[in-house]
Amino acid sequence: MHIGIIFGTRPEIIKVAPVYLKAKEMGISTDFICTGQHREMVDMMKDIFAIDSDYDMNIMTKDQTLNDVTYKVVMEFEKLSKEKHYDWIFVQGDTTTAMATAIAAFNRGIKVGHIEAGLRSGNLYDPFPEEMNRRVIDQVSEKLFAPTKNAKNTLLKENFPEEKIIITGNTVIDAQMYVMNKFDLESIRKKIINHTNYFVVTLHRRENIGQRMRNILRAIRKFSEEQNIEFVFPVHKNPKVREIVYSELENCKGAHLIEPVNYVEMTSLIKDSLFVASDSGGLQEEAPTFKKFVVVCRETTERPEVIESGFGVLAGTTQEDVYKNLKLALEFKPEDRENPFGDGKASERILMSIL
Repeated sequence: MHIGIIFGTRPEIIKVAPVYLKAKEMGISTDFICTGQHREMVDMMKDIFAIDSDYDMNIMTKDQTLNDVTYKVVMEFEKLSKEKHYDWIFVQGDTTTAMATAIAAFNRGIKVGHIEAGLRSGNLYDPFPEEMNRRVIDQVSEKLFAPTKNAKNTLLKENFPEEKIIITGNTVIDAQMYVMNKFDLESIRKKIINHTNYFVVTLHRRENIGQRMRNILRAIRKFSEEQNIEFVFPVHKNPKVREIVYSELENCKGAHLIEPVNYVEMTSLIKDSLFVASDSGGLQEEAPTFKKFVVVCRETTERPEVIESGFGVLAGTTQEDVYKNLKLALEFKPEDRENPFGDGKASERILMSIL
């Protein structure tokens, strides 16, 4: 058996690296294939997992559009698949890399396995284009690796055959276990901020860029100043995001506006924080491992488990609602809540299902 695992963005490599490492451990012939959709952020991840790509499409160009990415990935995969004879192609999540690869593999008659299948926000345009991407990938997949029971139930409601669906847990927990075992997270965190009276902020989603993001940032600033709680904000490289963030927060006393951090550094920040405020999908999954509350700064979420488990709240994007829910985060008590996203054995379940 010969499989290919595709990634192009930072969230993807975090979630597929454990699958690749487990496949190698199990003796499965596996290629680790990078599209380079987000060049810099992907490159910073490879050293953490001590792996490199077997093939690199290197598609990234300045100001590339979603159609540019789709076209380049399809064409590069077409060339690669003629050289290699894959039995399976694994894609993860909802990126343009994943969607384009899934379609290209399907067209070549190669079986597709979708890691993190079955997530839905219910709104095709929020998040954009991720909601469309994940739906398309599920349609062409032979195996649907659902991270939770909710995700499986969603797929069943959409009439996907039950025999194609496997509940695996989320591979991000596998990645967290790897990082916790390998690195001294407290020492790493202290190099960024030397106390624990802070919360973590990340914002980057396309649909939030503009007035929504300004609303969120104004709520965060008001909360930080009134509560005398600092926050660490790794600012996304997107120039539009950076312009808004620095215009709203540059003179905010409690703000630590820093350059993007690597996965280990972010894990260390989450672990020692009071809570997390973010529009990221990944952070919604990562925070519960450390019993941290998530203020989800979005209008929708495709991860209802974080809300249903009590680990988070869907705060919306108005200044009033975000501010109110930031205050709610201070009242959170983890008690004996279980992580809704798994136990760190998702990679093994994924691979066993195709052997």
